[in-house]
Amino acid sequence: MLAKSRRNYIILYNKQIVPIERAQKAPFCTHKRRLFHGRAIHPTYERPEGRQLYTLPAYARIQPYILRRRSDAACFLSDSVEVTGVEKWLREKRAGGWANLGFLHLIIAAYVRTVSMRPGINRFVSGRRIYARNDIEVVLPVKRSASVTATETSIKIRFAPTDTVFDVYRKLTEASDEVRADISLSAPEKLANTLMRFPRVLLRMAMSIFRLMDYFDWLPRTWLDVSPFHGSVTMLDLGSFGVPPADPHLADFGNMPCAVSFGARRKVSEADGTASGVERHYVDLRIACDERIADSYYFASALKCLKYFLRNPHLLELAPESVEEDVN
Repeated sequence: MLAKSRRNYIILYNKQIVPIERAQKAPFCTHKRRLFHGRAIHPTYERPEGRQLYTLPAYARIQPYILRRRSDAACFLSDSVEVTGVEKWLREKRAGGWANLGFLHLIIAAYVRTVSMRPGINRFVSGRRIYARNDIEVVLPVKRSASVTATETSIKIRFAPTDTVFDVYRKLTEASDEVRADISLSAPEKLANTLMRFPRVLLRMAMSIFRLMDYFDWLPRTWLDVSPFHGSVTMLDLGSFGVPPADPHLADFGNMPCAVSFGARRKVSEADGTASGVERHYVDLRIACDERIADSYYFASALKCLKYFLRNPHLLELAPESVEEDVN
């Protein structure tokens, strides 16, 4: 009877047996051991953003101890995708009432759909451990207005693996309109203004404390919800400025595992057996990834999925039939 009832109990780091509901509210509840049929198994280290992955091979789990900084583990991919057919699809949707639907909405929707099939790209590393993220959080730097002197801020939008391109359009439009309509500073801007009032020595100490808090999962959830350094991917839309993509970077602070940059459309004349040839349009992609969360083969497979959905945008109009879960 006792063993059966202990399924709903866990052992904290101090070996105290408490109900799961109570343990979630206990201090330092990230250090705990689960009980299964009365037997304690390996410790679990849960974070607000995700769950730790234990069944990964030891070779994968040791990578954060070897490549200690995210910048050391960054790998860079570059590719291009033909958008000749995509432009026609976008024109049809705009004529059908989806005004301002653009390539940014499409690439975010393609990324969300890719995560539903390759959830490993939505992992992150914190405190030398690899986690599977609970949500899909996309961070975008935005200008408050189309002006050189306008201030820049960032928005973070949460998506579900079942979201369609129209769901992405609605969520992104609402978030962008809210930022541009609100003249007050955002939460990251307010924090930055406060910190920059400190002397340099105190500012360095404060940042060291923040890094330590992030390592041990002591940062407040309210900070994580607005931090541009914690999320699934950073999207850089340089195509809206008419320039090629730049190589994105990954910050050592936070747990952002991926960054995607795409540039303006470029025209290419290709031979098709005729004298004049054919004109096709391409968009170049630059991607930075934290190679500690997955191997090269997995990233290559995810990139192929991303390009497939970009070339076939009609597949993003409907929710996926199934969603793959990350490893247990």
